[in-house]
Amino acid sequence: MTRDQKIKITTAINEYAEKALEGIDPQRTKISFQLEKLRPEMERLAKEYGKTLDEIFIIYMDMNSELKAEEELRFQNEMKEAMDR
Repeated sequence: MTRDQKIKITTAINEYAEKALEGIDPQRTKISFQLEKLRPEMERLAKEYGKTLDEIFIIYMDMNSELKAEEELRFQNEMKEAMDR
């Protein structure tokens, strides 16, 4: 599976989560409840990509972490550049 496909999966789940988890405080809501709300989209993506639900979940968690780390690195670089000016 390509990185682009993994990013598409992650983006689709994140967009779905914005609607499905609207008004839910993630800090006070059990992870199991949150995952149940995301299950329909993960099942749809599993069928679309010929993967299991577990595989989609792992792709989502891994890619989400990777993208957040890249975003943080970009932010730190931008801050460093701004401070150097």
